[in-house]
Amino acid sequence: MVTLEETKAFLRLDSDHEDTLVTSFITAAEDIVEGVLRFSLSDFTEDDGVLPELVKTTIWYVVSQFYEFRENVDVKKLQETSALLLTAYRNKEW
Repeated sequence: MVTLEETKAFLRLDSDHEDTLVTSFITAAEDIVEGVLRFSLSDFTEDDGVLPELVKTTIWYVVSQFYEFRENVDVKKLQETSALLLTAYRNKEW
């Protein structure tokens, strides 16, 4: 879906010190985005293998919230913002 390298560039991280942490944030963010979309991210990649930019940016937004506010993430705000960003792609039901 999104790569560690892309995500580190988005977060402006230069070192490899927190790669494991950022990778776990990516996995969690992708799960959250799939929950908002109500379908698997792999459904996007079946045609051309590329996620829409807005979906990638939403994943990076979620990762950035986890990264910056590790111990105090506002999950409600995170989900609301993600839902607003992904409205155009969201299924009505699973």
